[in-house]
Amino acid sequence: MCGLISLSSSLPVERARLKRAADALAHRGPDGEGFWISPDGHTGLGHRRLGIIGLDDGAQPIANEDETLHIIVNSEFYGFEEIREELRGQGHRFRTASDSEIALHLYEQYGLAFTSRLRGEFALVLHDAKNNRLVAARDRFGIKPLCYAQDAAGTLYVASEAKAIFAAGFAAAWDADALFHACSVQYTPPDRTLFEGVRQLQPGHLLVFENGHLTLQKYWDIDYPQEPLEDTRSDADWISLFRGEFETAVRLRLRSDVPVCFHLSGGIDSSAIAATAAKLSAAPVTCFTVRFAQEGYDEFPVAREMAARMGAELHAVEVSAQDMVDYIPDAVYYSEGMAVNGHLAGKFLLNRAIHAAGFKVSLSGEGADELLAGYPHFREDMIALDAAQEPRRAALYQSNSKLAGLFLAHGETLPTQAVEEALGYLPSFLKAKASLGRRMTALLADDYAEAMRHRDVYAEVVAAFDVGGQLAARHVVNQSSYLWTKMVLAGYILKTLGDGCEMAHAVEGRVPFLDHRLFELARQMPMHLKIRDMVEKYVLREAARPLLTEAVYKRQKHPFIAPPVSRAPALDARLQDTLRSAAFARMGFFDAKRVRDWLDALAAAPEAERIAAEPPLMMMLTAFFIGQKFGLQGG
Repeated sequence: MCGLISLSSSLPVERARLKRAADALAHRGPDGEGFWISPDGHTGLGHRRLGIIGLDDGAQPIANEDETLHIIVNSEFYGFEEIREELRGQGHRFRTASDSEIALHLYEQYGLAFTSRLRGEFALVLHDAKNNRLVAARDRFGIKPLCYAQDAAGTLYVASEAKAIFAAGFAAAWDADALFHACSVQYTPPDRTLFEGVRQLQPGHLLVFENGHLTLQKYWDIDYPQEPLEDTRSDADWISLFRGEFETAVRLRLRSDVPVCFHLSGGIDSSAIAATAAKLSAAPVTCFTVRFAQEGYDEFPVAREMAARMGAELHAVEVSAQDMVDYIPDAVYYSEGMAVNGHLAGKFLLNRAIHAAGFKVSLSGEGADELLAGYPHFREDMIALDAAQEPRRAALYQSNSKLAGLFLAHGETLPTQAVEEALGYLPSFLKAKASLGRRMTALLADDYAEAMRHRDVYAEVVAAFDVGGQLAARHVVNQSSYLWTKMVLAGYILKTLGDGCEMAHAVEGRVPFLDHRLFELARQMPMHLKIRDMVEKYVLREAARPLLTEAVYKRQKHPFIAPPVSRAPALDARLQDTLRSAAFARMGFFDAKRVRDWLDALAAAPEAERIAAEPPLMMMLTAFFIGQKFGLQGG
């Protein structure tokens, strides 16, 4: 994977400016850099390279045969060898052995429809001189980030990370509206960032900048089928189909010219990937797992048993409370987003260890819970469907007590009537986010809260989606999954916790569960293959069962969560010092006295309330570090 920067301006693009922006992305591509400025001087492309495939001749930007097209790519395209041979048969000539170049010639052959042929994780920018056109594209799930901004002079900036846009001269400031949205529902809107004027290109979209005009085009969506499903396959047929497509997704992601390793927790997702890879590989696989000292948060014993089962080498990455104190600020800088837990530092240190061990590529289990309805809030949606299942709600909450106020609701909520009116029900995860939002917004400064008083963020949430076209007549769990995937997966799981922490250490993350062909199979499945008798990811459990330990096969989903700050005195002291400081008060978004009073009250609060307080505490802490790291104004 790599780092991208593009500038398009009515004024000449200076190479020094392009270089400054690319240097801000040096962590993404320590193996080389490349630049191109169009003959008229109005477009510049910059690239930082992390060599994975085609190590000897994969430098970018890459041009086509007559140099009317130039491209920079942050990608892994799977099955590229076959596409390259097909394109050669159509007369295209290749300059490199890298997978990235197929995107250039696919565009040359098929125009803006070229993305339909791409399989994998990617973000790219392409300049088309014949049509005076700049095209940017992001993969279907947003595995790889891409953001853009346009200044008052009309200059268009496109980059892997916002910090490159700032290095190119765009002013960094808070987006107060997006921050309020995040305070209310944890996440910025799917097309926004925390930075004023800096937008995310949404997953499955193209950006086209042609003759000075910018348009956005959707080329793919999740498209869950409407109910009732017509299905004649047996469960055994579905399990066999899923196993075959899943093995293909893993096998394709083992293709690399550098060593590949694996995340391994105590869960079924990473275990299924690593065990499948071990089955497909001639040599033993290498795995990495995070260890927390606190009881109830350490999955190492389960991971160790799983590693022994498949003959893997397992590296344990110890993450202490002091580590979280030391590394959360850097993790925030590279991830460019707020976090709700110390798991951000855990991910950051996991990838540091992977890099230190000499690996550039890692496979992880992200996306399985979106693919197969794995989170506990999806099971709560199932309970809401059937009054007879209501007695199971208490047990669900009890077995997921660490997730109170984050995945499952705890206490009072913000108003959510707009969601219920639009959908006919309230997705459980949005109820949970509304309880988090109730805590966060109660701590806002009066003038900031008053400026936002007219807004109904939960009405904004449903208004951002095609309710009639993408949600109506779908199973409620698929409706919830659609909203969760759009709101949470790309911006937080894949960007903040994923790519941000990986590429901080020049590690490319690959996610087999988000292979779009695997997803297109899974979205057609009857719900009982995803959740059966309140057991999640049934089809995966059965497909991978021969490879798993009994402990992993039977284990309930446990999201990757670090111990709360109240269990870690060093981190709690850092948090207290920061949130009580004059510098925090000067941010302007939070009322300093309310925050201090809340912190004082939490010291004697019940355990459940302290757990539910963790997300707003960490959001305020990480927001403060973002403001510091980027020198933001606007509070």
